[in-house]
Amino acid sequence: MHLCLFEDAAVAGLRPLTETRPVYALRLGLRSILDTARDAFSPNALTLHTRPAVASVAAQAFPESSVNRLPDDDVLFVNGRFVAQSDAAVLPIRDHVDENGDARAFLHDDTVVAAWRPDAKTPLPDDLLDDGPLSATLFSDLPTTSLDNARLVARPWDLLDDLADTLRQEAAYTSAPNEAPLSDRAHASVHDSVTAVRPEAIHFGTGATVKPGAVLNAEDGPIVLGTDAIVHEQAVLKGPCYVGPRSHVKGGADIETAAFGYWCKVGGEVHDTVIQDLSSKAHPGFLGDSYLGRWCNLGADTNTSNLKNDYGEVSAYAPDENAFVDTGRQFAGLFMGDHSKCGINTMFNTGTVVGTCCNLYGGDFPPRYVPPFSWGGPGTGFATYRLEKALAVAERVMARRDTALTDADRALLSGLHDRTADERAAHHD
Repeated sequence: MHLCLFEDAAVAGLRPLTETRPVYALRLGLRSILDTARDAFSPNALTLHTRPAVASVAAQAFPESSVNRLPDDDVLFVNGRFVAQSDAAVLPIRDHVDENGDARAFLHDDTVVAAWRPDAKTPLPDDLLDDGPLSATLFSDLPTTSLDNARLVARPWDLLDDLADTLRQEAAYTSAPNEAPLSDRAHASVHDSVTAVRPEAIHFGTGATVKPGAVLNAEDGPIVLGTDAIVHEQAVLKGPCYVGPRSHVKGGADIETAAFGYWCKVGGEVHDTVIQDLSSKAHPGFLGDSYLGRWCNLGADTNTSNLKNDYGEVSAYAPDENAFVDTGRQFAGLFMGDHSKCGINTMFNTGTVVGTCCNLYGGDFPPRYVPPFSWGGPGTGFATYRLEKALAVAERVMARRDTALTDADRALLSGLHDRTADERAAHHD
């Protein structure tokens, strides 16, 4: 069976995080949405459908997969916004495929979660995947089965829903319990002064290091350190949490219910937050109920509000609707796109959305929506971040993590810069 993860029109609701990647590349905890689908359905091969604007970077990120090319095979189409963690939603689909059932669509609230098309190339055109988001009308001829428990992310803050439970579930899925004392785990380096609570729920990748005085408290959930991850002196980690490969938790940090991807640097107080990969929040300051993309950097003493003074529901800006929408959350902080930076002492208000490639500075609160390629601050106003300068900065930043800015990256950022010119004109002073 061939698995095809596809994007529908609702991916626009996940801006700014989907401005630079397919929706299924978004991190949930230890795994991405793509990982949950691959693990749930165990396909023989994987095809990725995405918007033309991000197709080249998708091919770059997933070289083992075919991008926007329909296979000549039985195909299970799965919505890229579907989080395939719940057995109640996964098993009806998987059982139908395993039993070689008829062509069928699986719906949740009239949204296609999955569609099984045996010998898909015969009834569907070869160029089906070339023109952007797939429409539900492509599967409208199929009999349907309703799924009551399917989880489909629609907004950036949806990725934080049930984060603690997600981290617990994924740690159990990826890491076997380890009853050995931390000092006996030869594949890692743990100082004798480290305090560990429930060490059987603490998991280390090869080369992980925990330095003197650190506290690893897995009383409320597991702690997973990836390969070559480092927890520095006197940092406190309260599970459930995940520190990805080569990531650093800086000295004195206070981390709780959080997931950091590959080669991040994290310090200060960070709670209920996901950082995608290759980003830095290395200094004191609070970051809570937030989601950062790649290549972000928060300056020293940056603080994020995650709770309104009246304890009411937080709203946040939805670029696809050109309006603020209710998040359904009492706690919501910062949602920042790739390659965005802020200077020291930046203050982010509750429910702030910052687009891709923004450079922010100043001691007051920036607006609660900052469109892509914005440069400035609340005291000086905002101008367009010149494309040539933004690309030059991205190239220097990426080189610090041994990564090249490719032609595909340049084309994606250039296209986004052009497409969002009207947004900047509407929102800048």
